[in-house]
Amino acid sequence: MATTKNVQSYKTGYIDVSGGHQLYYELYGNPKGIPVLYLHGGPGAGFGDKSKVFFDKRRYNVIFFDQRGSSRSKPFGSIEHNTTEDLVSDINIILDQLGFEKVYIFGGSWGSTLALVYAIQHPQRVLGLILRGIWLANKYGLEHYIGGGIKEFFPDVWGRFSSLVPEGEHPVKYYLKNMLSDDKEVSDKFAYEWAYYEMSFYTIHKIDDPKDILGTFSYKSLAILEAHYIANNCFLPEDYIMDNVDKIKDIKTTIVQGRYDFICPPIQAFRLHSGLSNSTLNITNAGHSATDEENKKALMSELRRITS
Repeated sequence: MATTKNVQSYKTGYIDVSGGHQLYYELYGNPKGIPVLYLHGGPGAGFGDKSKVFFDKRRYNVIFFDQRGSSRSKPFGSIEHNTTEDLVSDINIILDQLGFEKVYIFGGSWGSTLALVYAIQHPQRVLGLILRGIWLANKYGLEHYIGGGIKEFFPDVWGRFSSLVPEGEHPVKYYLKNMLSDDKEVSDKFAYEWAYYEMSFYTIHKIDDPKDILGTFSYKSLAILEAHYIANNCFLPEDYIMDNVDKIKDIKTTIVQGRYDFICPPIQAFRLHSGLSNSTLNITNAGHSATDEENKKALMSELRRITS
């Protein structure tokens, strides 16, 4: 079992993709192990050593990479040539360059979205899906997260987030405009507030101060790219995943979903599961975070089961 004290990767580097982007990647585990592709959330969050704790390094050969504009990938925070189709194309480039023909895909939140879209378009390269916190990138999910649905549960958090937006302005577009400002103080302030908003209801555990979590990952790239993707409806037609779910219905899939996930409501996981014929749905006493204890245990257990 991986721990944060034993997470050294056996290979690291950058891969050039289209539009002037360079993607940072690491290969972790056993070079002859079961192939797994890890897709981080956000968009924009990047991966870190904590992302490795799910994987037994003797058993798995895991590809980690920071998606376009995310964390250590270059250019940082760039929204140019940064769409869902670009990310799907990048996955093929990464698999080809690193010599992987087929992989299991492990992804949560936005990572579940990208995993599903990739599987729909390239099912022949997917051995199975291990998904957490299902985000279908549809109007329902977008409205819940950023259109005010959160205020039903966290009116104080929504009040802080929305207080910076002038009346008549669209919250996402206003935040994005300011995060892309040449004024670093303005840019940093709005990125911080965007990420603070999400971290305020990220986990089932009591959060004394969300800013403590913000120091553990690349929150500025997350803020910019989340806003960019949400402002563009994730560059997908409405209900693209469910309209194409038949293309992946037989792929071995497991879903881990926190009952108290306020970012990706459980109804989305139930809906996805109902459209698949080879899936298992695990509802946990947890929130959105992959490291909420029941989510973590279920992900590790289901990963071993589905790859056996």
